[in-house]
Amino acid sequence: MAAPRTRTLLSVCLASTLLWSQGCAQQPEQSAAGSRARPSVAPLTGTITIGGSSTVLPISRLIADGFQKANPAVTVAVQNSATAAGFKTFCGGGLDMTGASRPINAAEIQECAANGIELIELPVAFDSLSVVVKASNSFVDCLTVDELKRMWAPDAQGRIARWNQIRSSFPNQPLNLFGPGPQSGTFDYFTLAIVGTEGQSRRDYTANDDYKVVADSVAQDPSGLAYLGYSYYAANKDRLKLVSIDGGAGCVVPSAETVAEDRYQPLSRPIFMYVNKASAARPEVKALAHVFVSPEQGSTVASVGAMPLPIVVLLNAGRRLDRGVAGSVFGGRGSVLGVTGDVLQEREKIRNELVR
Repeated sequence: MAAPRTRTLLSVCLASTLLWSQGCAQQPEQSAAGSRARPSVAPLTGTITIGGSSTVLPISRLIADGFQKANPAVTVAVQNSATAAGFKTFCGGGLDMTGASRPINAAEIQECAANGIELIELPVAFDSLSVVVKASNSFVDCLTVDELKRMWAPDAQGRIARWNQIRSSFPNQPLNLFGPGPQSGTFDYFTLAIVGTEGQSRRDYTANDDYKVVADSVAQDPSGLAYLGYSYYAANKDRLKLVSIDGGAGCVVPSAETVAEDRYQPLSRPIFMYVNKASAARPEVKALAHVFVSPEQGSTVASVGAMPLPIVVLLNAGRRLDRGVAGSVFGGRGSVLGVTGDVLQEREKIRNELVR
């Protein structure tokens, strides 16, 4: 039986609709006597720009599409880049919102501050960073963290080039690696979790920050292996095979359940949306940002294979958005391992006490 906290997390997935109504115009209502009507609220207008993480992109696009349908006078322009590239544009004032698959780091905070950009940090979901191979691969079912490190560590470059160098029972065939480039937050997180140092990786692999390209590449290569956000596996289940990960407690496959139970470690991590505080003063931006942290967005998050956050975390994020509380609960550390729902709740509690 699932633990109470796990049941709470999973219950969010039962939500069936997004909270589009908070951005919609309200129509006048006739009183019973027919003599008075409530004043109408002007419809939202304007253009909102979103960039950043490819991992957050599927959620951003779904939420943006729904928001625009409910608010046809608003244009939401969603750009596909990477976490670091998104922060670069965001901190230069070129985006209203940017997705991130890791927390903002100290250098990025300094760049934002230098340009007078204050940021509001909104956790959106949990992602199970996934290792995948071609669907027809019959020899890889599970890899240990040590085996992944042997594949991806800097000293593997030019030296570890065949599968049987990873495990003697694997075939003597080329090891072809695919993944995101150094601008990606997924690259940052994976290198920290697997290699042990953020940003340290072999560079003789096929890198691309478009995860659709990464998925397509490994799906066509019987000797290939890649890592990417779970949603890109979910969109290609017929062509890709998930590899279970053994972090020391046995082989665990990424799923909503194993993430909720904190068993898919060390490759489970929160993903974020950052909002320019000045942009959040515009009603259309604030309304859209609220959709990202509404408890009702659980169905959208689940539909792309991500794990909804605890409701209390989303509610606290919404309160910070309303109050314009800027900054990051991670203190500019960038990628952080072992962040669970409980950890996020505790950090939110501490922040709320500090800003009272």
